[in-house]
Amino acid sequence: MAEVEEPKFNSLADRIAALNKQKNFTAPPPTTKRAPPPPPPNKQPFSVSTQEVHDEGARNSPSLPARPRPNRREPPAVPQRSSTTPAVESPPALPGRPPLPSRKTSVEPTPTATPTLPPRRPTQPLHSRRGSNSSEVSHISSISNLSLSRASTVSVDSPAARRVLAPAFDQAKLPPLPPSRKEREAQAAKEAAERERAEVTDPPVLPTRPIPATPPTESSSRPSLPPRLPSRPAAKTPTPTQVEEIQPAGPRRLPPPASAFVRPKTILEGSSRTPPLPPNRPGRGSPPPVPVSSRPTRAEIGAVTVRAATNKAAVCMICRDFSGPDGVAAQYPSHSLPRHDPVGYLANVLCAPFPSATDKARAIFTWCHHNIAYNVEEFFGKCVKGRNVDETIFLGKAVCQGYAEVYRAVAQRAGLQCVMVVGHGKGYGYTPLKRGQAPPPRNATGHAWNAVCIDNGEWKLIDACWGAGSVGNEKFNKHFNPRMFTLSNEQFGHSHFPSDDQYFYREDGRILSWEEYITGPVPGAEKPDWCGGPTDEGISNEVGYSPAAKHIPVYSGESVRFQFAKVCEHWTHERNGKGPPYLLLLKIHGVDGRKEDLVPLDTDGYWWWVDVPARDLGAPGMKVQLFALTVLNGRDARGVTKEAYYKTKGSGGYSMSWAIWCTWELV
Repeated sequence: MAEVEEPKFNSLADRIAALNKQKNFTAPPPTTKRAPPPPPPNKQPFSVSTQEVHDEGARNSPSLPARPRPNRREPPAVPQRSSTTPAVESPPALPGRPPLPSRKTSVEPTPTATPTLPPRRPTQPLHSRRGSNSSEVSHISSISNLSLSRASTVSVDSPAARRVLAPAFDQAKLPPLPPSRKEREAQAAKEAAERERAEVTDPPVLPTRPIPATPPTESSSRPSLPPRLPSRPAAKTPTPTQVEEIQPAGPRRLPPPASAFVRPKTILEGSSRTPPLPPNRPGRGSPPPVPVSSRPTRAEIGAVTVRAATNKAAVCMICRDFSGPDGVAAQYPSHSLPRHDPVGYLANVLCAPFPSATDKARAIFTWCHHNIAYNVEEFFGKCVKGRNVDETIFLGKAVCQGYAEVYRAVAQRAGLQCVMVVGHGKGYGYTPLKRGQAPPPRNATGHAWNAVCIDNGEWKLIDACWGAGSVGNEKFNKHFNPRMFTLSNEQFGHSHFPSDDQYFYREDGRILSWEEYITGPVPGAEKPDWCGGPTDEGISNEVGYSPAAKHIPVYSGESVRFQFAKVCEHWTHERNGKGPPYLLLLKIHGVDGRKEDLVPLDTDGYWWWVDVPARDLGAPGMKVQLFALTVLNGRDARGVTKEAYYKTKGSGGYSMSWAIWCTWELV
């Protein structure tokens, strides 16, 4: 079959006329529709065929009805031709019209024998939302805008579904934005300022209170009371805001001072008279009664005074009773702790029972003694491993840093201020300097301890590692050393030198040099050898004793004072010790060591002393020792006096035992 070229039409009317001439098409009844206006002379009309619109819509998305145009009638619908109609010969070309140029398309349509119309797609409502990438309506609208003569888009009206497009965007018609927070605050401040300017309030004027005349003959009259506050119900306590509202705005006027001031007696000092109330002010009701129920009694004031004195005495760490914290610390061994958060558990059970920060710090200190031993295996094997706090608690072994980290973690969890201090300690391996020996270079490393804030905001230096025991012969000797908790910061600094100068915490504020620390209180002199026991009996082995040097010259030609003091002025043998004190004896060897003797010391309850000529101490190379008489004639020697000792010694037959507390060497 030969290909028949599809005729070209200039308008829709030409195409309808061609269809009317076909044999299988019945023309619709004539209408009285007015013909469209001719195109403009300067521009060629542009039209879009129904075929293109439907083809483009079929490729992109379902067809959408065009924007309705209510003021223009639309042409009648073209009836759908039957697909069974046989092909008809192509109509003759229209005479007298030049052929239109061929339309450029991406795909050339296959010519058909007849100019058949594609089947019309029935109008259907939109069931799915069109994607934002679909633009056929915009494309058709843009084509419609290009047409200057007539509308060439296809509009489909359906009562079931009608698309209503939004009006054109106009920024000037958008609703105003709500005010920002800064704008609201500025507006509120502006309104408040306007209200303050508008409202002018005068302070309330209190009526003057007449001053009662004081009789000149009575010198012990009570001074007048200051003006009372405005009347208010006595049963209801005013809130702070109410009190501020009723106070006068002007300055307070004080009563005139007396010519010769004599302190009046108060009710608590024996007077039973009720102080006179000021007279009623004019224009006011009677004032409320004075609330005497809140007035403290003499017993209450005395109790406060005793409590204040007790608190002041309790600041002394040495004589304070720590039996409560020490008892609680012994009830929670490490194997009984929960595996989850042992630090929080310890902070609760050790510190919650005590309101005092000092008692909380002591409980943690004592718990470390009971549950952590010094790790001598890793220390002497030089293989110390780093562990976290939980691992150290459950392992039960640590070096000095492990003690300090555990103490800091539990104290901070309990709400205490606590830090770990790193520096040098005169512990295991330390050798005192010889006379004339130069101090070594500064090396403030090798040890760790803690500083904790206790009662009254005081920072206290403690050493939980040395408080748990000591190391000797590569073994750990577990024994409780409370001195590492009770020592003053000045005494603590004799054996601890921090690497950071801010951790001395001395009361005098001094910062010791490395040379002062290494040489000690007595430069170039060794301390005498102290044995355990004197601190338990209230004798200090840190301060207050003499001779402070270990070596005593024999041929100095002077008398040597042997002197000792109590650990604290509040310490008593009955309350803090184990009973009456022991009698102290000094063992000497006589001139050139020819006569050994035991000389008792005098005491006043705080000091113990005796003066001995240097020649009577003995010969060079001998030792002078301090004894505590413990047993006399088979009986406990507590409470034995100097007179009783001489009497028993002079009787001829006696037996005694003693404990060695301190040793010096004669040179």
